[in-house]
Amino acid sequence: MQQLKMDKFKTVLNIAGKQTNLGFGLIALLTAGGEQIFSTVVFKCPCNELNFVYGMVFLLVPALALLLLGYILSKKTWKLLTGLCQHRDKSLCCKKLVAAGVVLFQIGTSALVAPSTWIAVALLNGNYYECAMTGTNVSIYNKHVCRDGNSEVQCEKELHRFPCGKGISVSQAVREDVLLNLRAESQILGWLLITLIMLTNLLLTCVARCSSPISYLQLQFWKAYVHEESNLLDSYTAKHAKVFAERNLKSFFEKTPPENFITPSNRDWEKISSLYKFTTKDNYYSTLHRYVENSQETDNGMMRLTSIKSNESVEDNPAVLSFVDDGRMPL
Repeated sequence: MQQLKMDKFKTVLNIAGKQTNLGFGLIALLTAGGEQIFSTVVFKCPCNELNFVYGMVFLLVPALALLLLGYILSKKTWKLLTGLCQHRDKSLCCKKLVAAGVVLFQIGTSALVAPSTWIAVALLNGNYYECAMTGTNVSIYNKHVCRDGNSEVQCEKELHRFPCGKGISVSQAVREDVLLNLRAESQILGWLLITLIMLTNLLLTCVARCSSPISYLQLQFWKAYVHEESNLLDSYTAKHAKVFAERNLKSFFEKTPPENFITPSNRDWEKISSLYKFTTKDNYYSTLHRYVENSQETDNGMMRLTSIKSNESVEDNPAVLSFVDDGRMPL
């Protein structure tokens, strides 16, 4: 029963993860919830000289971990890196380096959803920023925070104790004013970060779509095709592997010669495993599509479809069209 529940949970996450908007929304929601749990249960400001380091670690290190996790869970990362060391003897031309840079940039834009959400929610919450900024050793900033002339000197000396509220000689009113100002600064930075992220995303999307050599409907069709191909490839690969394993186990346990079995060669797998870059010269929607269309007569006499070419001229394509596959690892 528990295994059945886990399978259903994985199915739901896979469906959500393969829908771009819903997947990003789910990631942001889970990240925001995780930040709230950390802020409430785990985070305890030490109220000493470690305030700045402690606060910044909770603010930035989880974001860095989420960024690395985004790269790890991306199929594009491993399509780019798998077997790369085996081709080190080949010269790396500028086009290959640019293509690799485009892939890493696209992976980064997707992987930044969780880290940016963590930082933005943490800044809106204010606990990490409040702890960190009370531990700074910058006298100019401390004077700015402690603007009350009556107890400015004492406020600067005891500033690192303000988050805990213990062992301080300044009045509670001064302490609350300082913490309120720090929380306000944190929330302002949080909203500025959210606005910057949304504005950058809007500008990049507009520039990419405006320079697109294909229409909006064809782009939607391409994305739908890649999504369906990815789902069917996972399903068909699992079925093919199951039949292959059953054939080998049957031969092993029954001590019989193995049955004839057709399976792709290493070269075939290599041809369909690379990232596909869109070009208006060919009507291909993926590396698998290109492989199927370009395959010539095989050893067993089977014929493949010939290449489908377009009469349109080749154009330089924007980054948004270089690699359409969503590139997320299945759970």
